[in-house]
Amino acid sequence: MTRSAWLDGWRRVFRAPAIVAGVFVITLAAPVPFALVLGRAIETHLGRSLAADAAADGVHYDWWQEFMSQASGIASTFTPAVIGFASTLDHLSRVLDGSGEIFPIAALVAGYLLLWVFLSGGIIDRYARQRPTRAYGFFGAAGACFWRLLRLGLIAALIYGLLFMYVHRWLFDEAYGRLTRDLSVERTAFMWRVMFYALFGALLVAVNITFDYARIRLVVEDRYSALGALRAAVAFVLRHTDRVMALYAANAFVFALLIAVWALAAPGAGGTGWTMWIAFASSQLYLLARLVLKLQFMASQTSLFQASLAHAGYTAAPPPVWPESPAAEAIGT
Repeated sequence: MTRSAWLDGWRRVFRAPAIVAGVFVITLAAPVPFALVLGRAIETHLGRSLAADAAADGVHYDWWQEFMSQASGIASTFTPAVIGFASTLDHLSRVLDGSGEIFPIAALVAGYLLLWVFLSGGIIDRYARQRPTRAYGFFGAAGACFWRLLRLGLIAALIYGLLFMYVHRWLFDEAYGRLTRDLSVERTAFMWRVMFYALFGALLVAVNITFDYARIRLVVEDRYSALGALRAAVAFVLRHTDRVMALYAANAFVFALLIAVWALAAPGAGGTGWTMWIAFASSQLYLLARLVLKLQFMASQTSLFQASLAHAGYTAAPPPVWPESPAAEAIGT
C-alpha cells in the first residue's frame, strides 16, 4: 500500500499542473519587494565607484565585506551564504540550531506560511477528489477550510515553539554542556552533538507528520474542530505507523537525493553574461523541484490516508454532470 500511495501521489501531482504552476509563481513573486529593496541598497552603496565595475565583472569580496559591515535590515541578509548550495546549508543550520531571522525576513516567512495555510485547503481537496475542481472549487475549498487550518496552524506553531524554546535549549545548552564539560577529545563532543541533532530532528519529524495528517483529516473529512482533527491524526499515525513512516522515508529519500544533486550542480560565485543566466535558471529549477516534492508529500499522504480508511470512494468520485451522467441516459430513454 505504501508503494502504491507513493506512486499515486506523483500521479495526482502531475495531473494537476495548475497547482504546481500557481505555487511556483507565488513563491517567485513573494520575495520580489524585498529583492528590490536589497538591490536599491547595493546600488546606493556602489554608486559610480570603481568597485561597481569590479562587481559587475564578478564577485568583489573586499567590497562585499565592506557592505556587510555597514548593512542593516534586509541588506544584512546579503552574505556569501546566499550563493548556491551554501544557502541550503545555511537554512538547515538555522533550523537545527534554532536561529532566528531578522524582522523583515521573519515577516516574509510568516506571510508566506499564512498563504500556504490558505492554499493547502484547496490543494488537499483537489488531490483528494482526483478530478479538476476549477478555480471556483479550489478557492471555495481553500476559503471554507482556512480558519480551521489556521487554528490548527496556531497549535502547530505553539508546539514547535515549545520544542525550540525548551527542548532545544535543554539538549544543546544544558545536557550538551554537562556531557562535554570535561571532555578532551573533540570527536566525542562532535558525536554527542550529532546525536542531539538526530534526536531533535526526530521530534520535529514526528510533529510534522502528525500535523500533516491532521490537515488531511480536517479537509477530507470536513472536520470543524482543529483539536479533533489532531486527535484523529495521532490515532491514525499510531495505528498505521509502519505505512506512515515508510511513505515519509520514501519521500525523504527523494528529497535527500535532490539535495545531493543540488550540492553537485549548484552554481558558485562569479560569472557574467550567459553563465549568470544559467546559474539563475538552475536555481529556479531547484526551487521548482522542491515545490513539486512538497506537493508530492501532500498528495501521497492524502492517498495513503484515503486508502487506509476507504475514503477514496466518496471523496474522489466526480459528481454526475450532464450529459455524461446515467440520469441523462435515463431521461433520453
